[in-house]
Amino acid sequence: MKVSILTIGDEILNGTTLDTNSSFIAKNCVANGLEIIRALSVADNYKGIQDGMDICASEATIIFITGGLGPTKDDITKEAMARYFGVELSFREEIFSRIEAYFAKRGKKQVELNKKLAYLPANAEILVNERGTAQGMWMEHQDKVFISMPGVPHEMQHLLMDRALPKIKEKFQLATIHNQYIMCAGIGESAIYEKIEDIENALPQDIRLAYLPSLGTVKLRLTHIQNRGEASKEKEIIEFRDKIVERIAKYVYSYDEHKSLAQSIGELLIERKENLATAESCTGGYISHLLTSIPGSSAYFEGALIAYSYDIKELELGVQQATLMKEGAVSEACVIEMTKGLLSKMKTNYGISVSGIAGPGGGTPDKPVGTVWIAVGNKDKIVAKKFELTKQRDYNIKISAHTALNLLRNFILEQ
Repeated sequence: MKVSILTIGDEILNGTTLDTNSSFIAKNCVANGLEIIRALSVADNYKGIQDGMDICASEATIIFITGGLGPTKDDITKEAMARYFGVELSFREEIFSRIEAYFAKRGKKQVELNKKLAYLPANAEILVNERGTAQGMWMEHQDKVFISMPGVPHEMQHLLMDRALPKIKEKFQLATIHNQYIMCAGIGESAIYEKIEDIENALPQDIRLAYLPSLGTVKLRLTHIQNRGEASKEKEIIEFRDKIVERIAKYVYSYDEHKSLAQSIGELLIERKENLATAESCTGGYISHLLTSIPGSSAYFEGALIAYSYDIKELELGVQQATLMKEGAVSEACVIEMTKGLLSKMKTNYGISVSGIAGPGGGTPDKPVGTVWIAVGNKDKIVAKKFELTKQRDYNIKISAHTALNLLRNFILEQ
């Protein structure tokens, strides 16, 4: 079943608002056996909306539309759709009553402008929005289904998951999607490809392998779309997954697509009843942010020391002044001494220390912007590694944090 997504709004086109709705719709449609063939953004004008609907309907059976359903003058989606379908806007008393109740519950008086929200194309079936006043709409026209939802993300998500997708499943016989995931860290997609090229070439035509890189990790996804009446290939997918993992085992941290590297480390520490602390310079606390974003991280994360200056490195972590003067803060000796001081101060099983030149300034010929030293270890052993990153400050901070977590993961597993 082919699907197109049409997002409406000048704010999307001019870049002031990020279109997160399309990615959310696409992800959840694909998970339910729907094929996304187009995502299109158009301006808040009649021609743009109607042309967009034409383009989307020419290729897809289901067209999701978001945006332009509010009460203000620039919200013209409903009028544009009514013209497209050749119908009038009709006043829905049940919606108007719901709007009045919505405002009354919040101690506010419903203004006349909001009455516009109760006018829908005559062919629209209401998809009740329990999180706002602009309702979703289901419209069938020439064997196509048009589903219109508000652009506000939390309202759109509610309507998609609780209203639209269940109704689609009732109307259409959808395929079953079988996915297997391999979550990798410490290796790039091209390096993975080189290691598993022959396995990928041996995949049947109806099993696809996707490389999905993100910051510090690569997600591999094996997929088979099982149409009604066809046999499942889930067992075969798992066999291919296991063959791939044999080749890249040291880089694999999970089969769960939703599991982060930080969460994986947390599970390792809980399993071993061990704990961790961090000493951060150039990352400024970003490693501890990743760790503490995981619920229950207090079970294994003791704390962080943001040792940004020479003085704090020396006074709080015991880095020798001679080291700082001779080797500098961005050096192997410094991060090793930072880790030793951290382990002594925090009394933890493991420590991570990071010091580098995030940029855009501060580099030298010997230590250009993007030079980062990372150390991980315990009371018995400390390992330090140097990395040459980019000239982009934000990227350097984030990739250093993910790299440090992966170094620790490997260190723990090697013990």
